[in-house]
Amino acid sequence: MRSLFWLSLAVIGYTYIGYPAIMFLLARFYPRPWKRDAFVAPVSIVMAVHNGVSKIRAQIEHLLSLAPDLVTEVVVISDGSTDGTAEVLELCHEPRLRTIVLSEQGGKAAALNHGISAASGEILLFIDIRPQVQEGALTKLLSNFADPAVGCVAGELLLNADGHDAAASAVSGVYWRYEQWIRNCEAAWDSPVGVYGGFYAVRRSIVQPFPAGIILDDMFQPLSIIGQGYRSVLDRSALVLDTWPAKVSGEFQRKIRTLAGNYQLFSLAPWTLTPSNRVFFQLVSHKLMRLLVPYFFLLLILSATVLGAGSLGWRFVALIQWAFWIAAALALRVRLPLIHRIASPASALLVLNAAAVAGLYKFMFTRGPLWKIWLPKGRIADSAIPLETGRESA
Repeated sequence: MRSLFWLSLAVIGYTYIGYPAIMFLLARFYPRPWKRDAFVAPVSIVMAVHNGVSKIRAQIEHLLSLAPDLVTEVVVISDGSTDGTAEVLELCHEPRLRTIVLSEQGGKAAALNHGISAASGEILLFIDIRPQVQEGALTKLLSNFADPAVGCVAGELLLNADGHDAAASAVSGVYWRYEQWIRNCEAAWDSPVGVYGGFYAVRRSIVQPFPAGIILDDMFQPLSIIGQGYRSVLDRSALVLDTWPAKVSGEFQRKIRTLAGNYQLFSLAPWTLTPSNRVFFQLVSHKLMRLLVPYFFLLLILSATVLGAGSLGWRFVALIQWAFWIAAALALRVRLPLIHRIASPASALLVLNAAAVAGLYKFMFTRGPLWKIWLPKGRIADSAIPLETGRESA
């Protein structure tokens, strides 16, 4: 039991502390800077949307206003919308707007493939219906393509947490800053294994069609580009604003979908888990290990509990763990302001790890397309195509 406890602690420590520390040191002492300079090339913005009638017109106007000297077209794909989105698109007569209306919903990946086929720009910018690109962000994003080794670029995501409960705020606050820090370290050394899917650009000449039904386009595309010998990088000055679910229940469902998408990615692109993948070490440490961590948390508390039957010290270790997780669970149910705020990071950790377990279940037992396992509702749900930011893809 002692060996099991220390093994579990080592796995958890490596995943959350050891690997980030390694990436920080590699980025600090062995950085690989890339060239940034003025870059002029025709850009096609590609946006897939399902049931986005309340936001679609404003977003199109927003996208058409971005670097009009570079953006030659905005390609909008209505993915089986039933709320009037297609009708709104038919009434838009902007010369740079190209619309594709699909009669049946086939998922974001299928919609994006239609957009890729229709787009003509040298650079493709993938964007979602919610994100607001900040002033100058597109020009800054494009400047990274001045380096011929760069094939994919993503911006810096700023999350709006107004009106969010404490646990949801912890996910979009502390956790997301931690996640972006790791990705920035990965980019400084080589390439991150995933990008924010609501705002990233790729070279048209090396873009790969998305496998049918894939959820994590923002992992598949960068990894495919890395596999061709290019780099995927992040530009922290290219800012974009988005909003994630305001309630922890919505965040839990979003993470289930994202983490189920990790299993799906590995099954659809098994080459990513082979040494031929240049970022194999990063992918295993950053993504695969996080899928395993929940089970080691369980082994950690169970081994300490068993050992506690014959030792006061081990009993104390077990009690600390039980208290931590009970407080995390209670904070999700009890809204005592101070306690809820203090315990919210623990609640976020509980939510993320529970979602990893639920994600495996969904991947294994979902019938039909996996992208249908979560269709968001409420004020962020004007696009029923869930967005990864990392999608997270964490």
